[in-house]
Amino acid sequence: MRIALVDSGIGMLSTAAALRRARPDADLVLSMDPDHMPWGARSDDEVIGRALAGARAAGDPRPDAIVVPCNTASVHSLAALRAEFEPRTPVIGTVPPIKPATASGDPIAVWATAATSRSRYQTGLIERFAPDIAVTQVACVGLAEAVESADARALDEAVSYAADLTPDDVTGVVLGCTHYDLVSERIDAALGRRASLFTAAEAVCVQTLRRLGAAPDPDAPRTGTVRVLRSGRPDTLPDSALGYPAGAFLALPPDGRSVAAEVRRP
Repeated sequence: MRIALVDSGIGMLSTAAALRRARPDADLVLSMDPDHMPWGARSDDEVIGRALAGARAAGDPRPDAIVVPCNTASVHSLAALRAEFEPRTPVIGTVPPIKPATASGDPIAVWATAATSRSRYQTGLIERFAPDIAVTQVACVGLAEAVESADARALDEAVSYAADLTPDDVTGVVLGCTHYDLVSERIDAALGRRASLFTAAEAVCVQTLRRLGAAPDPDAPRTGTVRVLRSGRPDTLPDSALGYPAGAFLALPPDGRSVAAEVRRP
């Protein structure tokens, strides 16, 4: 089983780690695009072009599934990716987990990038799944960039800024950018651990295996490989990725006995 993940940067790590835990026998191809990131600041056509380039780069040999663990790329590029790769290769996108966050009926907040926060896409999800619930959209200025660079000071400032914009009565916070999953503990602490955090990685993992007709098998032999492409070039995980638990986990060799690099927490 070979699964390609396509994203601009290390926001894909939480989804890749979920897949690695669920199927340690699967081969993963992490197709990042550092030469053209961030994608969120680019036009719709540019995002589509970059996502297609990332998927094509991971296509030798052709993967059994393509996962887009990025909300921005999912919004703009899924149709183009599916037109090119399906039905032979299923393409799985990422949707902010607004629906499960509304189950209690209590007020929630949605943390997302500034572009996503003002998008019709996210507003539509809120209107669909939370028509009678108080929802605060929090534009997390600079947070994705701080996660990508693993800049501890910038992370503290960006998380603190977003936490200050989150109302005290909120009981659930949707992490609407996959980068944010990597600093969920930091976010939880900044919110005083008063709110449940909702992330998409596990749901995307489940959907990917379902589309492949495969079941989770965390006890399978850890024979799967992790291959990294950076703007189409074979490479290794960047140092910034190794400071996060998901990145360190993915850097483990198949025997799982040692880490490829020292774990440095930002």
